[in-house]
Amino acid sequence: MAKKIIIVGSGFGGLASALRLRAKGFDVTLVEKHSGLGGRARVFKKGSFTYDGGPTVITAPYLFEELFSLFNKKISNYVKIVPLDLWYRFVFSDGQTFDYSGDEKSMEKEVKKFSDKDFKGYKDLVNFTEKIFNKGFTDLSDKPFNNIAFMLNQVPSLLRLKSYMSVYKLVSNYIKNEKLRRVFSMHPLLVGGNPFTTTSIYTLILFLEKKWGIHYSMGGTGNVVNALEKLMVEENIKIIKGAEVTEIISSDNKVKGVKLNNSEIIECDYIVCNSDPPNVYQNLIKSKNNYNFLFKQKIKRMDYSMGLFVYYFGSKKQYKDVAHHTIYFGNSYEKHLDKIFEKKILSKDISYYLHRPSATDPNMAPSGQDAFYVLVPVPNNLSNIDWSNEGKKFKNLILEKMDSSVLPGIKENVVSDFYLTPDYFEKELATLHGSGFSIQPKFSQSAYFRFHNQSEVFKNLYFVGAGTHPGAGMPGVLSSAKVLDKLFS
Repeated sequence: MAKKIIIVGSGFGGLASALRLRAKGFDVTLVEKHSGLGGRARVFKKGSFTYDGGPTVITAPYLFEELFSLFNKKISNYVKIVPLDLWYRFVFSDGQTFDYSGDEKSMEKEVKKFSDKDFKGYKDLVNFTEKIFNKGFTDLSDKPFNNIAFMLNQVPSLLRLKSYMSVYKLVSNYIKNEKLRRVFSMHPLLVGGNPFTTTSIYTLILFLEKKWGIHYSMGGTGNVVNALEKLMVEENIKIIKGAEVTEIISSDNKVKGVKLNNSEIIECDYIVCNSDPPNVYQNLIKSKNNYNFLFKQKIKRMDYSMGLFVYYFGSKKQYKDVAHHTIYFGNSYEKHLDKIFEKKILSKDISYYLHRPSATDPNMAPSGQDAFYVLVPVPNNLSNIDWSNEGKKFKNLILEKMDSSVLPGIKENVVSDFYLTPDYFEKELATLHGSGFSIQPKFSQSAYFRFHNQSEVFKNLYFVGAGTHPGAGMPGVLSSAKVLDKLFS
């Protein structure tokens, strides 16, 4: 009889894990607290607009393709994923723009627009990030870091690759122009890290984008979730929606099952949590007798990613010149990030990421209109910001900033809107302190020093998703399911 596995949570890490373990012959049940699957990638519908909840930048699409090939099926029969020509448009507070793409002739022109001298540095930076990518992603992203000996074996090569530097410091070694430094150091923000403290290992994202490009799922990222759900149903994975796991039941050094919010208990042989590890260890496991001193210290010392304020809005005016992905930089960079990550205070000098899916897919909004969301990094809930009081004021600040920069006239053209604060991430997505991406990707919180994919406390409890190895972002959480694949081999 097949061993029974419960997957807690249906973000991309949980969906990928369910399919990979089903392909190994396990009896898989996935439990999701919301009425729809996707976790951070949930879909919201308001009026005649459809909004992707979170992840919108698809890199390394082969990681999705692999999940279908496990069952000798093709992803193209389930969802259409298309490459984007323009990856990001960076906009600076003085109005200057940088169009970031995979076209090297265009990139040369864009870099030289800011600094002729920095083009050679840019090329050298890309070459160095390829080496980091080959080690950090190709070699290590799907390997379990469950023992210190394996970690120690990696140290010489990580030192050669300057992993002790921050992303910003490494980029600054190659690039002198301050605006270009921002462009090429911003990637840690996509996975919850501060470029000034995140280990330079994460510059591999720069090369990862070069290797596979940036893609979009027609109909939105939610259509990838729908495609995976359809595949799961075809492969007899049991899906329970609208059921929140309120406790992971344990005895001695093993977990036995989960308790749901309707008091039902489901027993199993293994549990895989696609849920924030610090929240699981603090709130879902009631008995902490198995937590030794070192593990308690590990939980205590963790630094958490920033929070996110996400404003979703439809516009009756169409902004045809606005790119699919726009990143707007405020006046300050390091000081602004210090306020978010360290001082934990709100700033009026915001930077933001604007998503306009209707640039590629007109069906995401009614004819002649546009669907948007804007994501603004803010302090997590360790800040004690009262979002019930600050939320509307912050939304209005964002509208003012967009109106005076990327979306002129937007204040008069919004026809449908709502916003999410770090409170949503804490209450609805069960992340400790309302962090947007679980723990920060510092060197001291990466690989072995992150929460392990196989629990340090219970031998049959496993983790996938943003808070475990290799980290946040779509390639990271999908790779965490590949780590799981190896642990169950």
